[in-house]
Amino acid sequence: MKWIKKDIDAGEVRSLAARYELDLLTASILVRRGIKDPEELKFFLEKDLRFLHNPFDFAEMEDLVERILMAAEEGEKVKIFGDRDTDGITSTVMMMEVLQDLGVEASWALPRGDEPYGLSINAVDDFAAEGGTLFITVDCGISNNQEIQHAASLGIDTLVIDHHNPPEELPAAYAIVNPKLEDSGYPFEGLAGCGVTAKVVWALRFSRTDFYNQSVILLNIIPAGDDSYIMEAVKLLNLVETDRLRETLVPGMVDLERTRLKDFLFGQILVYDAERQAGYLKKIFGPQTEVGLLDLMPEINRFFPALKGKSLLMLREKSRIARYRLDEMGELDLLISLFISYIFKREESLSESYKKLLDLVALGTLADLMPLRDENRILIKQGMQILNRSERPALNELCNRQGLTGKTLSTTDVGWQITPVINATGRMGVPEKAAELLLSRVPEEMRRLADEVVELNRERKKLGDKAWDRILPKARTSFKELEEKLILVADKELQRGITGIISARLVKFFGVPSIALSVLEDKAVGSMRSFKGFNAKDFLGQFSDLFMDYGGHDFAAGFSLELECLEEFKTRLKTRARALTAQEIPEESVTIDAELKGKHLSPELIDVVEKFEPYGEGHPPLVFLGREMIIGEAQVVGKNEIQHLKLRLDSEKNKWPAVFWGAADRLSRDFSLGDRVDVVFRLGRNYFQNRENLQLTVMDLKKCED
Repeated sequence: MKWIKKDIDAGEVRSLAARYELDLLTASILVRRGIKDPEELKFFLEKDLRFLHNPFDFAEMEDLVERILMAAEEGEKVKIFGDRDTDGITSTVMMMEVLQDLGVEASWALPRGDEPYGLSINAVDDFAAEGGTLFITVDCGISNNQEIQHAASLGIDTLVIDHHNPPEELPAAYAIVNPKLEDSGYPFEGLAGCGVTAKVVWALRFSRTDFYNQSVILLNIIPAGDDSYIMEAVKLLNLVETDRLRETLVPGMVDLERTRLKDFLFGQILVYDAERQAGYLKKIFGPQTEVGLLDLMPEINRFFPALKGKSLLMLREKSRIARYRLDEMGELDLLISLFISYIFKREESLSESYKKLLDLVALGTLADLMPLRDENRILIKQGMQILNRSERPALNELCNRQGLTGKTLSTTDVGWQITPVINATGRMGVPEKAAELLLSRVPEEMRRLADEVVELNRERKKLGDKAWDRILPKARTSFKELEEKLILVADKELQRGITGIISARLVKFFGVPSIALSVLEDKAVGSMRSFKGFNAKDFLGQFSDLFMDYGGHDFAAGFSLELECLEEFKTRLKTRARALTAQEIPEESVTIDAELKGKHLSPELIDVVEKFEPYGEGHPPLVFLGREMIIGEAQVVGKNEIQHLKLRLDSEKNKWPAVFWGAADRLSRDFSLGDRVDVVFRLGRNYFQNRENLQLTVMDLKKCED
């Protein structure tokens, strides 16, 4: 394994640490990971919902909200249609809950068995027969052109809430909210389907406040120091800036009626310290000037008592938002920030109550391998807090059955212990079981459904184990046929719901990108898994002319093709395998975040690890290089074909329990008990028999040269 540690500038580290009040180790890791831009840093260092993007940045969000409000007012029949995976299930649950809160007569559906992804003509026809008038697709719909057109012909509007890549021709939906649309208006493309749905939920909640669709003007005047004044104003609609002006005015030189301000001042005009601002207006335009001003100061002081008696200039020096600007934050921008903070504080449904649905956003975002950058970080930070506060009884039932009760959950726990159980329902063809569990409020029903969901996961694992025994010989043959560079296994008995699990297991066993294909009656459905440096989706793109559809992420992708194309796919794959170079399938490597030795290898290191949570796609767990540790104990564990090492690694006063997966064959060959070694590891918490200990997960180690 190749060890990579990027060189960084010490001065840059010290500068970052000073500006953001960070310790040097944290600052060095940020610099080494290239996280230096203030806008990006904001999402690593903050967790307040105020730092999230405004849902009304979506160009069609207002249209979508208005259509749902109309459905509520008119008593229309609405149907939510989601996807069968964790992202689709959590999206469906969130949308159902908010529609119930609005009093909408709503139902929901997820694709069962071998039903296709997204809307179907049959689903549209069935809904039309029920007298339905509004479809809402979540985590799907962007590619359902034909189905949405058919719905429209039957008098059914469709709202598409999705995050998948759009086709060249968009469906004729009433409104589409998708961050990947070229003209979406939204500043971040990486939301999961549940993230986009959560944005819709927030917008619907905002629609029930006094400020929805009301133009608000924020005004601020400051003396310029030369007998002139700078007047600034901004218009907000649904908290989104729509217009702004800035003028320098000299008293007695201009009439209010002849300034741009005259046409600007319609609606509610909010200022901070109305008495002072009115005085400035009279000085500029004459004592007879009367402009209706609403004073924010009393409300700000009421909700934020610590700010009482402070001017905007004083508040700017303490503003956390100002820290992340490259330019100096003006008083008007600070006033905007104060006003939005006031709205969040006043409207509990937009803040504290809203946080309670973010556990579902965390589940769906992590399960769908969305990038852990930008606002996804805040959404998941808040969602993990809700998970750890056990606020959703249905998830508590799952955690109980997975042995997670009492444990502080990490994103790794979610990815290994919770989302696979929810995903299993879709893989087994009954995703509605997980949705029913998450929607249930009846304790007895929750317990029953949790048992069923966990049992489905057990069945899925049994299918996987049985399939593995059958497929392994085929995989060995394919490994040789494909130049030991790729693996392809196709099997008629392989259930399509476990192809991803099998391909991932093949990657781990053989160390090469792998494809598992389920051969059905009319088509083959496959999953590909890879590793760092080999983009699975891009690789499959070379065969897109053979596929009915394909898509995915860097390390996980899927596709389907007609059976008549299967042999050609195999042939072309062999040709491509022969042409693959070492550069295309790189040597396995590990990137090191920090190098530590001696006293710096202390238990306090876990604080740094947890400071960088949440981990996930695009932001893997921290990796450390521990120098000159001693192998104090070594024990071989495991009964399967791959055995592991349980170690104790010593560094000065600290003795670290450690595991080294799949490395039993290296003991006594590459290193021995008592050796002094350099160790590349991750640090986490291990729970055993209700006791918590810190534990190293060794990724590689090398014997130190004497």
